Amino acid sequence: MLRRNLDLLHSPLEGVWVISTDVFDTLLLRQPRSQRSRVMEGEQRFAQLLREQGLRANIEELLQARLAAEKLAYRALNVGGGIGEVRLTDIVERQLAMLGLPGALRDKRIDIEIAIEKNSLFANGDLAMALRRHRQVGLRIVAVSDTALGADRLSELINYFHGPGLVDAIYSSAELLASKRSGLLFSAVLASEKISAARLLHIGDDELADHAVPHKMGIQTIHVPKGRLRRFAAKADGARSETVRGIRRRLLPSGRRRISILEDQTSFGREVFGPIVAQFCLNIWLYARQAEAQGATLAFCARGGIGIRQAFEHLLTRLGLPLSLRRDNILVSRLVAARIALEARSPAVLDELGREFARNSFAEVATFLGGGQYLLPDAWDARFSAARFFDMLDTPAGRPVLDDVIEQNSFFRRHLDTFSDVKDRVILCDTGLYGSTQRLLAAGMPERRFETIQFARCNYKGLSEEHFGELSGLIVEDNLYNPFKVETVILRYWHIIERLFEPSVPSVRMLSLRQDGLVEGNCGNISYGKIDASSGNPLLAGVLEYIHDLDDGAQVIRDVPAAWVRLKQAITNPSALDVLALGAGLRSVDFGRSDTISVLNRADKAGIAQQLKSVKSHLWREAAIARDFPRLKSALLPVLELAHILRGVSARFQR
Repeated sequence: MLRRNLDLLHSPLEGVWVISTDVFDTLLLRQPRSQRSRVMEGEQRFAQLLREQGLRANIEELLQARLAAEKLAYRALNVGGGIGEVRLTDIVERQLAMLGLPGALRDKRIDIEIAIEKNSLFANGDLAMALRRHRQVGLRIVAVSDTALGADRLSELINYFHGPGLVDAIYSSAELLASKRSGLLFSAVLASEKISAARLLHIGDDELADHAVPHKMGIQTIHVPKGRLRRFAAKADGARSETVRGIRRRLLPSGRRRISILEDQTSFGREVFGPIVAQFCLNIWLYARQAEAQGATLAFCARGGIGIRQAFEHLLTRLGLPLSLRRDNILVSRLVAARIALEARSPAVLDELGREFARNSFAEVATFLGGGQYLLPDAWDARFSAARFFDMLDTPAGRPVLDDVIEQNSFFRRHLDTFSDVKDRVILCDTGLYGSTQRLLAAGMPERRFETIQFARCNYKGLSEEHFGELSGLIVEDNLYNPFKVETVILRYWHIIERLFEPSVPSVRMLSLRQDGLVEGNCGNISYGKIDASSGNPLLAGVLEYIHDLDDGAQVIRDVPAAWVRLKQAITNPSALDVLALGAGLRSVDFGRSDTISVLNRADKAGIAQQLKSVKSHLWREAAIARDFPRLKSALLPVLELAHILRGVSARFQR
C-alpha cells in the first residue's frame, strides 16, 4: 500500500507548488520499538548521566515522573480543544522540577532522546528519492510534523538519515503551537509559503492528521498508513518493556519508606494520606502547567476544593514549583450549578433532580432551588416528578420560584466574571466523583469553557457520560473497584476523600450582592487563606505535616505505593484504629439540604440476620462488619471482597 500510494509521485504533479511530508512513520520510518521502550531506555541513560554527576538517580522515579508529565500534558491539551502543542522541553522541565533536579540538565536529557531516535529510525529512501526529483524541477519540499520536538531537532534527525538539502523548511507543532490534527499547522504552512490550499500536496501516515483534516481544507493528500504488522510489532515491544520493568521493580531494592505504627488520626493523615494527596497535587500542577498558556483559571470549588487548594499551595511552596496560572476559590455547589442548568431548561438537571429528590414533593424542591418561602397550590405537594417540573415552573405559581433562580444565577455569573473572561478555560478543581457540577454548568452556560479535574471520576449514578470528555480523575478513573488497581479501593469508601478535604463551613446554597458589588455566599468568605481547612481535621493536618517535610517529588513517588497498600488495608480490613481514624463523623446530604447521615449507624441489637441485613445501610460497610462482628469479620470481609470482585468481572463482561 505504501508503494502504491507513493507511485502517485512518479508523475508530474499538476498545479502543485509545494509538497509537505510528515516526518515520523513517513519520511523517517521506525524500527518495531514502542514509545514506552524508547522512553525507558532514555531514563536508563539519563540515570547513568546523573550518577556520573554525583546526583541521585533512580530509574523508576525518573520514568514515573516523565510518564506523568507527558500523560497529563496531553490530557490538558486535548481537553482544552487541542489548541497548542505539548513540547518535549516542557515535559522534561516538569520532570526535573518534580524530582528536584537542576533545570540545566534539560538539554542533556533531550540529547539522549535524539540519540535514541537515531537508533530507532531508518530512512524512507523511496520517498526521499521521489521528493528530490520534484525538488529538482522547482517544487518546494517542506516537513510538517505533529511532534514534541522543535524544528532544530527535527532538522538534526532528517539530516542524519537523508543528508542536508532534502527539505526547504520545517514546520513543527511544538514550535508553532499549532497542530495538524486541528488544521492550524497547515494554515501556518499555507501562510508562510504564500500559497492556496490547492497548491499544496501533503503526504503522511495518520488518517486524521495527514488525510482527513488537510483534505477537508482543500489540500491534496497521499495517505501512507503503517502496516498492521508494524503496529503489532510495536505493541508487542511495549508489552515486553512493561514486563521487564515489572520484573526489575520487584527484584531491585525500592528504597521506599515503610509506614510506621499509626497511633491517631494525625499520624494516619501524615503517613497514609500525605503521599496520596501529594501525588494528587503534583498531578494538578502538571495539568495546570500545560493549561496556563491558554488563558485558563484554576477554580477550586467550595467546599472540597478549599482543602485541596490548601494542600496544593503548600506543596508548590515547599517544592518551589512554578505556576503563573490564576487560582481562585469559587462559590459553587451542585445546587448552584443546578440552578444554572434549570434556567437553560437542560435535561441534565432533570436527571440530577430526579435522582436527588425522588422522595420529596414539588414544593420542597422549589424551596431548595429558589431559596425562598412560596405560597404554592396543593398540586405542589405531590411527589416530585422530574418529567413534570419544567411545566410546573411555567405556571403562575411557579414563576416566583423561577424568578429567584434567575436572580441567584445572575449573582453567580457576576461572581464568575470577577476572575475569568468568558473566553477563558475555567478548570474546576474538586474531589469527585461523577462531576455533576461540571455537567450542569456546561449545560447551562454553553458560551463558557468549563472542565474539571478531580481526585476520582466514576459513573456511580449510571447517568450520561457525555461530559466525561471534560472531566479528569487525576488519581482514579474507574466505575468499579478493581483489586488489581489499588487506587480504586477509594471507591469502596469514597466519603473519606470528601471528609479529608472539606472544611467545617456550609455548602453554598444562597448568593447575595454586597454593597461593594462583590458576591458573597452563605458559607462566608472562602478566599484563599481565610479558612484553615485543617482546623479540627487531624487527617488534613497530618497531610500538611507530610508536605512540609518533603524534599522533592521523588520522595512522593517512593512513598505513595506503600501508602495506597495501607489505605486499602484500612478500608477493606479495618482495625479498631482504622475505624476510629476514618469512620467517625457525619456526612452532609447537601444539594440545598441541611440533613446529615452517619458514616456508621448505631450498632443494631437485633438478631444476627437483621444485623447482617443492616450492613448495607452504612456508608462504610467493612467498618460496620469489623465493629459489629469482631469474631466473624475474618470470614465476612473476604466474602464482601469477593462480591466486589465478581461485580466488577460481571460489569466488564456486560460491556
